[in-house]
Amino acid sequence: MQTTRIPGTDLEVSRIALGTWAIGGWMWGGTEERRSIDTIHAAIDRGVTLIDTAPVYGFGTSEKIVGKALAEHDKGDAIRLSTKVGLEWDDDGAIRRNASGERIAREIEDSLERLGRDQIDIYHVHWPDPTRPVEETARAMRRLLDQGLIGNVGVSNFTGDQMERFRAECPINVCQPPYNIFERGIESSIKPYCEHNAVALMTYGVLCRGLLTGKMTVDASFEGDDLRNNDPKFAQPRYGQYLRAVEQLQDYADKQFGRSLLDFSIRWVLEMGTPIAIWGGRRPEQMEPLDRLFDWTLDGAALAAVDSILAEAVKDPVGPEFMAPPTGLV
Repeated sequence: MQTTRIPGTDLEVSRIALGTWAIGGWMWGGTEERRSIDTIHAAIDRGVTLIDTAPVYGFGTSEKIVGKALAEHDKGDAIRLSTKVGLEWDDDGAIRRNASGERIAREIEDSLERLGRDQIDIYHVHWPDPTRPVEETARAMRRLLDQGLIGNVGVSNFTGDQMERFRAECPINVCQPPYNIFERGIESSIKPYCEHNAVALMTYGVLCRGLLTGKMTVDASFEGDDLRNNDPKFAQPRYGQYLRAVEQLQDYADKQFGRSLLDFSIRWVLEMGTPIAIWGGRRPEQMEPLDRLFDWTLDGAALAAVDSILAEAVKDPVGPEFMAPPTGLV
């Protein structure tokens, strides 16, 4: 496992962070606690030193499972934690953005208790809240930093302009946007902004909700609250286009590198200058690829081949915009 140092901090963390949205169960068809704990342990045993979670992932479930898993593992105290703030929900599970100072002050206490920690290593504002000034949110985060309740500040799903306004009131160490072979919107402005201002990218969605595992079929169906039921990539005719791209990418990865599409897709994100890629899982065996991600690289020809495949196969691309939560309860 390779590590990276986050600029302006004392954090040296694994380049793969374990994502725990699916472990929380919400929008992933439920969860199973013991299996989830074993999955976290498997990731730690393979060198992962950074775990990313959020209160909204199962409405506290993910944070509680992460806290239990770390309490059970002999390396648990050394694992760095990243969690988030700024979303609230009602009893029916409807969510909205709320990054007010009051909400932030309340959420940090709840997260610390669920995680069993005195300090959060990286605390992200989960989504920008358009109902209030960015500066209000930034000042609230600065107070937590000054109080020692958080060690470093991150923002998730922010634009460059929003980050610039935020940084006038509070430092930003980490930015967490979506990024994968199919969702590359950050390349135009967010990625350059972060690189220019020494903000570490910690990207999520590396396998594009399973599309880049190579295991999806044309007749795939998703049960319950699975978020892929609302992802336009999984609706025809786009779904067929993405599956054609998946087939071609898998063929290229196999013939040129002898690798699976999953391995190739994660390696691609790391190769594109991303210091940290978040990769989720729900079963211990899904952590096995961690042992084979860092002994090879992609060259310029491979990166160009990816671009060519996308241009030929995906005629109607769409980003991850569907995941944005509303600004009011629905």
